[in-house]
Amino acid sequence: MRVALIASARFPIAEPFAGGLEAHTWALAHALTRRGHHVELFAAPGSDPELAARELPVHRVELSAAARSDASMPSAAWMAEHHAYLGLMLDLARDGEQRFDVVHNNSLHHLPVAMAPALRVPVVTTLHTPPTPWLESAILTGPGSPVTFTAVSRFTAAAWRPTVPAARVVRNGIDTGVWKPGEGGGDLVWSGRLVPEKAPHLAILAAREAGVPLRLAGPVPDGRYFREQVEPLLGEGARYVGHLDRRGLAELLGTAAAALVTPGWDEPYGLVVAEALACGTPVCGFDRGALSEILTPDCGLLAPPGDVKALAALIPQAMGLDRRAARRRAEQFCCLDRMADAYTALYEEVMLR
Repeated sequence: MRVALIASARFPIAEPFAGGLEAHTWALAHALTRRGHHVELFAAPGSDPELAARELPVHRVELSAAARSDASMPSAAWMAEHHAYLGLMLDLARDGEQRFDVVHNNSLHHLPVAMAPALRVPVVTTLHTPPTPWLESAILTGPGSPVTFTAVSRFTAAAWRPTVPAARVVRNGIDTGVWKPGEGGGDLVWSGRLVPEKAPHLAILAAREAGVPLRLAGPVPDGRYFREQVEPLLGEGARYVGHLDRRGLAELLGTAAAALVTPGWDEPYGLVVAEALACGTPVCGFDRGALSEILTPDCGLLAPPGDVKALAALIPQAMGLDRRAARRRAEQFCCLDRMADAYTALYEEVMLR
């Protein structure tokens, strides 16, 4: 099959990944390519050269002085992203059906959905987040969207149900050949974007309450949050080890006794949970969003959302869970092949409609 894979234009699809969306898109592109499919990835400049990505032209738009001075002028970053997706969709509308069998939209932008009726090739869109106003508006522009929707969890599908009644659940998968079991250790680990909605500061407080050292890893896209709420808590057993690539992060996870996952929002999926389990590391976290879909009692424990003391109380028990059970759960529920199977079957289905 010939697949046009549309990525986020905000960050390159390259290691170390800016977040779970970029990691997921990279893994899917590689999995489809290994299966013999022709994949063209449309992504931000600087993406993995092995993927031969076609760069989305994300650049400062040279608007007229009159347009720039208008009261409705959005930020330059917003305008650049809008311009990139507009150009891509117009290009696909011209002759996309001659180059591709299916378009898979993995971006969070509204234009690939809003402009899908202009294409003569089927479009699949994966819902990676809770409902957003721009995307919901794009879906509701006509009597029936021609887009086939998937969602990364039952929780996310339910959140979108008023707008997208029949989103098919295809959970994100990880390469269990890269995320390998480790021997564990005495520390805890927290991984992900260090942003308020992931609440790493609560992980530090819970680990300290439990008296167990904690290592944190991930990008810092919100410098103010890190400086004001995370950095002051470092020390006394809590250490930030930087933004790691997959292999570095797998090694870190594999040498931890348990992984803390502390969402401050309703987590649409929780790729960090799957990664920890694949490394044989049990999970201890807040019961928000889709985490309860991934975890079973033999590989993870969940506390009420935001309850640091309850989370701390569960940590010793989580550290004693069977690492083999964690790994089995990842192999059976979170593996990359399972995800690739589901998407290729869906592509074949929409091509026949």
